[in-house]
Amino acid sequence: MTQPASPSHTQTSLRALMTRERWMEIVRILLVGVITVLYWQHLLPLGVLLAAVAAGLYPLVKTGLLDLVHEHKIGTEIFVTVATSIAVVSGEYVAAAVLMDIILIAECIADLNTDRARASIKALIGSVPQVALVRQNGLERLVPIAELHVGDVVLVRGGEKIPVDGTVIGGQGTVNEAAISGESVPLDKGVHASVLAGTLVEVGALDIRTDKLGQDTMFARIIALVESAEEEQAPVQKLADQVAAWLIPVVFLFLLGVYLITRDVRKIVTLLIFTSPAELGLATPLVMIAAIARAATHGILVKGGVYLEALARVDTVVFDKTGTLTLGIPKVTGVVAPTGTGELEVLEAAAIAEQHSEHPLGEAIVRAARERGIILRPYSQVRTLPGKGVVCTEDGDRIVVGTPALLADEGIAAASIRRTSNGAGETTVLVARNGEFLGQVTLADELRSESREAVAALKEHGYDTILLTGDTPATAAEFGRRLGVREATGGLLPEQKLDKIRTLMREGRKVAMVGDGVNDAPALVEATVGVAMGQGTDIALESADVTLMTSDLTRLLEVLGISKRCYRVIMFNFWGTILVDTSGIVLAFLGMLAPIVAALIHVISELAFILNSARLFRESKR
Repeated sequence: MTQPASPSHTQTSLRALMTRERWMEIVRILLVGVITVLYWQHLLPLGVLLAAVAAGLYPLVKTGLLDLVHEHKIGTEIFVTVATSIAVVSGEYVAAAVLMDIILIAECIADLNTDRARASIKALIGSVPQVALVRQNGLERLVPIAELHVGDVVLVRGGEKIPVDGTVIGGQGTVNEAAISGESVPLDKGVHASVLAGTLVEVGALDIRTDKLGQDTMFARIIALVESAEEEQAPVQKLADQVAAWLIPVVFLFLLGVYLITRDVRKIVTLLIFTSPAELGLATPLVMIAAIARAATHGILVKGGVYLEALARVDTVVFDKTGTLTLGIPKVTGVVAPTGTGELEVLEAAAIAEQHSEHPLGEAIVRAARERGIILRPYSQVRTLPGKGVVCTEDGDRIVVGTPALLADEGIAAASIRRTSNGAGETTVLVARNGEFLGQVTLADELRSESREAVAALKEHGYDTILLTGDTPATAAEFGRRLGVREATGGLLPEQKLDKIRTLMREGRKVAMVGDGVNDAPALVEATVGVAMGQGTDIALESADVTLMTSDLTRLLEVLGISKRCYRVIMFNFWGTILVDTSGIVLAFLGMLAPIVAALIHVISELAFILNSARLFRESKR
């Protein structure tokens, strides 16, 4: 069973991250530290200390020169090299060694925590088996994953991981999908159920028809998305990098001016210590990757730091209804044939047009027809109009199924719509054949159990909540009342939802659009942040900036909380660095700090900010 990382798992991960190169780096840091203390206590000669400083500077000089040559960037490594060299020339040997050593320590800690976050992302998803048990021509044999083909039947037993994305064609079992969705409750899987690579069959046995392999599986796409998330830097992260890059040459010019005025090399060395931009360059990326890792452990995919920062600024949450706030499994509650046509004929015509529909309403109509034993004849042509309905041709008959607006577009006059039950929040679908109105089908969908709780929590945290749906205005108003959203608008086509999002953003709102990714992809793309509750559907992964790999709306609250926490940590580090360094510069100007004292203050503050950044990663392991 895939479980959150245990202490032993964390220790194993740390051992795996402690490569030969990293051990050598730690040994070099400790060696410089020990030699510095021994020299300070007059137990070693100066030559030994200088040799240790030179050995410690080597990786910094190498990295700094490579950045300078290939990226034309003066980085922290060049800054530290110059600062250490000036300290040595001025005779501040201990301060030079301490300054260099603290930068090495800070970089080592930051790199280790960043690698741990990256490793946790891969570990939380697990690993896909490299071989599969395949049934071919009545025989079972083990086949490497690379040799599988779409359509092959893979056999997976209890305690084994599923190697492919596919459809169950035989057997029964419970599958733990925590590796993908973060949801620890196993799900029952039987014939026709979809299963994903990397998930675990806990009990039972499944025969699975292979639908997707290798890089096409949801597992592989999640790995690729999370790994590429680091490349999508947030504006605040870019700002930190830019500040660090521009600060270094400015600092050198400033210190040159101070030296020309004071001719005090010790003061220059002290100022160099407090003007190092290391905290800005090291801490911010660590916060971002730690936050992305933390979100991933909860089954939330964030495509980059830019979207984390955008989430932290969101003030308005806009919801689609079907499949987002509701279960997305509507049921037919009634059929009306006001023209005298039989109810079965109305349902049959609607189901013929909708038989290949992926919309929840269409699927519900088809289900209801089959439950009543209606055999669906194939159509010869079909045209789907998003937000309106379907027009198809079947055996020469033209069938129209959809909204009153669609029938009006087709020049069909519909009889007055009658409700068939007292249920709240029903949706009505009109049916016509060959230009004549046949009747209507009414459907109702259930709210998710956590929808009201999630909306209430969002309002409590100060978010404005809005419902946009293609259902009738009456249905929208009823669902809006039950949910407690501030505004509920119905009768919207996808392009009208898009216009509403644009209007909100023109008003200065920061909008998170939450949908299932099926018919609201344009709105998801246009919003400040698009959040898809597609349980990993392809369109959700493509169109949204954030994907909730489960239908639990409380995950939205979690990712909003993570984003705000991430932004607070970055701002704390930023202003904390400004405060410490500004205070240090003032004290250095007043001659109240010796270089060695300045180095000690700087190392404590720098490590504090880096460890503060790593807190998000540590919380993600809980």
